Amino acid sequence: MIKEDLKKRYGILSCNIYCNFTNYGSALQTYALQKAIDRISPQMIEAVVVDYCPDTLRDIDILNPLKIMWDQDEESQLNCRLSLGSIKVNKEKFDDFFKKNYNLSSNHYTSDNLEDCLSSESLSGYVIGSDTVFCLEEFRLDNGYFANYDSMKQHAVSYAASFGDSRFDEVSYSKLDALLQNFKALGIREYNMIPYVKEHVSCPVARTIDPTLLLTAEDYEDITAPRQYDEPYLLLYTRRYNKAMEDYAREIAKKNGWKLVEISLRATNADKGSIMRYDAGVEEFLSLVKYSEMVVTNSFHGMIFSVLFKRQFVAFSRNECDTKIAELLELFGIKDRIMISGSEPVPEYIDYDKVHHRIADARKESFEFLSKELLKYIND
Repeated sequence: MIKEDLKKRYGILSCNIYCNFTNYGSALQTYALQKAIDRISPQMIEAVVVDYCPDTLRDIDILNPLKIMWDQDEESQLNCRLSLGSIKVNKEKFDDFFKKNYNLSSNHYTSDNLEDCLSSESLSGYVIGSDTVFCLEEFRLDNGYFANYDSMKQHAVSYAASFGDSRFDEVSYSKLDALLQNFKALGIREYNMIPYVKEHVSCPVARTIDPTLLLTAEDYEDITAPRQYDEPYLLLYTRRYNKAMEDYAREIAKKNGWKLVEISLRATNADKGSIMRYDAGVEEFLSLVKYSEMVVTNSFHGMIFSVLFKRQFVAFSRNECDTKIAELLELFGIKDRIMISGSEPVPEYIDYDKVHHRIADARKESFEFLSKELLKYIND
């Protein structure tokens, strides 16, 4: 049996604890990646979630997001103010989830001290990702996320790192090219940037699925709350307000005689009969998806968990996420679930046997990439 102090410890560096808003997907992708790494070789490898805050988020007050909301119109601001109580409860539940389920680093890190993390946490290397850690607009080519510290260079691999819908120019491409040289291997979530990356590095590059898909629905049972409502309900999960999406969800719920449970910052929708659940923690979010009759969402991870739990769903387009939403639906083989106006025809049912077969194939390839790259360190 391998002694604990001889285990190879890998620090996960991602967007998880610190965000503009609490984010179920960000929290769960790190949870899943930690689980996946620990499964590679339980006696030899251990994942550690690095408590890291990138510079772009250091001054964010997650309990009062009024100034950083995408929608700055008067109605959206009013709804956000009315949601501040739920935001506080939600944040407390997220903090509790992190403490219970993350193997957290012993110290908090920023750009001021990340150079010391490798030695302070007795790490062998880093796994950077998933989520949009490579997104230019979100993180401005963050030195932590691009392993751009002496102690990190050539001690890092990325897993399902995403560029989002970045818009690079000649200067930022030049900076990107240099930063990519810091990695021993690059797992990229969306295909659109892979040809470019392959042309500019000599290390292995592969398309890898979001970490949440490395686990099965059964793997989430331990952290899924009990059913929240006895009555049938439709879940409307909104990452950004979309009137057409709300109208569609309300129409479908009414047509089928379902309750409408809503996770959004539109607090006044309670007056329309919605059961507002922005207060839901991660465990409750999973339950709300799992036991719903249908999910209507414009969230990337809202789609993922709808599929894992085999729920009927539709995904509405969202400008900031169109690339990843489109590629994910293509991976699942169900591109016909996307909606823009709410009037598009979508098939009534999803053949989940076929969808889960596709996921299983992608899961196997992605886990093999992650295992291969981390096991290389064992013999270093």
